[in-house]
Amino acid sequence: MPESTYPLQKVRFPKADSLSFSKTLRSRVNQYFKEKSLNPKANTAMFMKTVAMLAMYFLPYLALFIFNPGPWAVLGLFAIMGMGMSGVGMSVMHDAAHGAYHRSPKVNDFIASSIYLISGNLTTWRLQHNVLHHTYTNIDGLDDDLDTHGLLRLHPDQPLHKRHRYQVWYAPLLYSLLTLNWVVMKDFSQLIRYQKTGVAKLSDDALRQEWIKLIYTKVLYFGLFLVLPIVFLAVPWYIAVLGFVIMHLIAGFVLSFVFQLAHVVDHVQVAHIPEDDKAMDDEFLAHQLKTTSDFARGNKLVGWFVGGLNFQVEHHLFPHICHIHYPALSEIVKKTAQEFNLPYYEHRTLGQAIRAHLRSLKLYGNASLSA
Repeated sequence: MPESTYPLQKVRFPKADSLSFSKTLRSRVNQYFKEKSLNPKANTAMFMKTVAMLAMYFLPYLALFIFNPGPWAVLGLFAIMGMGMSGVGMSVMHDAAHGAYHRSPKVNDFIASSIYLISGNLTTWRLQHNVLHHTYTNIDGLDDDLDTHGLLRLHPDQPLHKRHRYQVWYAPLLYSLLTLNWVVMKDFSQLIRYQKTGVAKLSDDALRQEWIKLIYTKVLYFGLFLVLPIVFLAVPWYIAVLGFVIMHLIAGFVLSFVFQLAHVVDHVQVAHIPEDDKAMDDEFLAHQLKTTSDFARGNKLVGWFVGGLNFQVEHHLFPHICHIHYPALSEIVKKTAQEFNLPYYEHRTLGQAIRAHLRSLKLYGNASLSA
């Protein structure tokens, strides 16, 4: 399916009946919050995590100018910022961009705007992630997270090229380029493409304002994180540039792998655009369940750092709920799935999930295996 087509109107999910998995699960989750008298949005622990993630990103940045250290320390501080960048993206911005951080849309938008300080754009991110990925999960031609312009083959419907035989080896390198691609090119090309294909649906005035915002925030980002270090740090300019690149390589590697471990693993199901205007086989939440996998649910450190994205099943079922609640919700989801004879995919450790993703890359890159 050409990446510029986006035949969104061809995909519709069956309506859930009163005894369906979707209705039952939603009822049980609502009952959980009611019985526990809990707010499904952020709590004190989430606020503390927000401060910690922002500190991991901005304190090393401030230290660069306060202490003006030597080359190795500069590179080390940029490396820490790379981890902080990925942490802010996964644990702070992500929830807010889904409207899961706070009941107020204005508060969510303000916190989600942290994406501009980690090289992204909120409008294009929401269109790619909230609209295309979350609605059409693992459907080639619609889920933009699967589209690598042919560099990788992440779905059996995608064309197979000779280079894909080696993708299990070169994919990690491409993953590390994720945020560099965002800051330099991807947001611009996506805004053009989404408007052209009708995904964005912005009026002329709104589109003009979005272009102004996009250009302004990119200039601001490069000014803060590249130009200022080059000008004011007491190290050669190429050290500041190298530090900037290292920061992005680390952030891109972490972010890419975390998201791939949830959907491009060798046991979850892939989906296809229905022919002849037929509906999808599964109701919406069942589709999300079958195309998504959890990993390392028992590892609190992993869960804390990746913003609950190791509970990706729960996130796809309830993206409007703050990830701080996902560990408790996972038991409800798992039990309900079993009652309806639906799969609940998970890997018990991070290592198992990584190996499953590498197996998937090998599977889709091998002609004999993917035929």
